[in-house]
Amino acid sequence: MRSRQSARSGQSDLSGRSRSGSAEGTVEAARSAATVITIHRPQELSLSLIQAWHRAMEESPHYANPFLAPEFAAGVGRHRGGARVAVLHEQGEPVGFLPYERNAFGVGRAIGLGLSDCQALVHRPGVTWDTQRLLKACGLSVFEFDHLVEEQRPFGRYVTGTFASPVLDLKVGEGGYAEWLRGAYPGLAKTTLKKERRLGRDLGEMRFVFDERDPRMLRRLMEWKSAQYRRTGRMDRFARPWIVDLVDHFFHVREEHFTGMLSVVYAGDRPVAAHFGPTSRTVFAAWFTAYDPELRYYSPGLIMHLRMAEAAGRQGVRLMDMGRGDKEYKDWLKTRELRVGEGFATRPSPVAAAHRMWRRPVRGLRNTVLAHPRLREPADRLLRTAGALRASARPGTTRTDPGAR
Repeated sequence: MRSRQSARSGQSDLSGRSRSGSAEGTVEAARSAATVITIHRPQELSLSLIQAWHRAMEESPHYANPFLAPEFAAGVGRHRGGARVAVLHEQGEPVGFLPYERNAFGVGRAIGLGLSDCQALVHRPGVTWDTQRLLKACGLSVFEFDHLVEEQRPFGRYVTGTFASPVLDLKVGEGGYAEWLRGAYPGLAKTTLKKERRLGRDLGEMRFVFDERDPRMLRRLMEWKSAQYRRTGRMDRFARPWIVDLVDHFFHVREEHFTGMLSVVYAGDRPVAAHFGPTSRTVFAAWFTAYDPELRYYSPGLIMHLRMAEAAGRQGVRLMDMGRGDKEYKDWLKTRELRVGEGFATRPSPVAAAHRMWRRPVRGLRNTVLAHPRLREPADRLLRTAGALRASARPGTTRTDPGAR
């Protein structure tokens, strides 16, 4: 249940109570002006609001991703004090939900920015909003996003770039995804299956567990992933205790619209590769993948993704979302691409101007490097060299190869 204080102070008419503006004279403008917003902590949403959020997810394929579920927002809210949800109401009915994080200066960001691979204001069909009024009601000068669902037209003018987000359709053709891959990339499929058979001969019978409930394997995955981050010079997400606690929390969430799924490939009794990510009824989000670096020549990452796609398809999942990013294995495995947006929705203010001046050049440089192989490859080598130097300074540090993230 939300607090009485949030019920009193968190309610606002999206019209801003201003009658001085020019009449827009459209149905959408009239509907937006009649919309009321309330602000809540995500972990304090009432059951009725959670159910309304779930209905909005079900009514549009754009919002079926588990990163858009109230369970994801609530999990982040347990560890991030500035997490909030703006709920849009029309005629007293909740029709839209925007999860976000806000700092003391009114700078906002999509909830879980840096971890979430899908962001949106989840709403029922036909609902629209005025972004300026929405930001004002949320107390935000700026709202930053980097994986915004393409459908979000009211945010369109604030998008600074759109990017490919590869996905796997798991119900393509009569034979499903595995049959599609064998037809599209016969060499890749044949080589991967051959390596899997060789791994079974060398170490023991191959076994894949789609829904592994052993928490020790979750710890093993995080250890492998931390070593990978350090070796490749990337920020070690699992060096942050709140992210470790968040993943552990999601491991125990078992809901229809959000289930934390740990999958493991074994050769004999030895774990070869592991993945953890959330799944909804129809969308499986690839999130954290890592594997035993001593076995990298068997392509355990590809084996893992093929087995996950097959198992998820049998469970009724329609789509496997690989997340934004240029990776060779994603190009091999994808059946198509979605588009996600990056940008800053702002209201005129010194805080918003300063934030854009600071963040936009950094993002622009990063995107330029990632978009051009001639720049990306030297930058990647530099990061790996720096990571190797740091690793060599730590006795006993495990080395590993890049996984999915």
